Amino acid sequence: QVRLVQSGGGLAQPGGSLRLSCAASGMNFRLFPMDWYRQAPGNQREFVARIISGGSTNYTDSVKGRFTISRDNVRNALFLQMNSLKPEDTAVYYCHTKYRGMDFWGQGTQVTVSS
Repeated sequence: QVRLVQSGGGLAQPGGSLRLSCAASGMNFRLFPMDWYRQAPGNQREFVARIISGGSTNYTDSVKGRFTISRDNVRNALFLQMNSLKPEDTAVYYCHTKYRGMDFWGQGTQVTVSS
């Protein structure tokens, strides 16, 4: 069974940095695209970034140049480095993958950007 366990996040000041991690198990991690999504209060969950098995990445426009998604296929881990954080980045962040046609989500991690 696929399991995604997140860590990291917390409180940062505007302009600060945070790093999220997502440990995957129960799947051949290196073969599958991995994503980060986020959901702010009152909003729908939105796509943030994706990394495919070969390492190519794409980002939603609002985080380009500030966030970096990466993966470690040896440790079966996914990361999101968030720099130059803004208050509008405040949300619960989720790692995600689709495996054998099913969606799997991490438990969610709160990121709050506030002075």
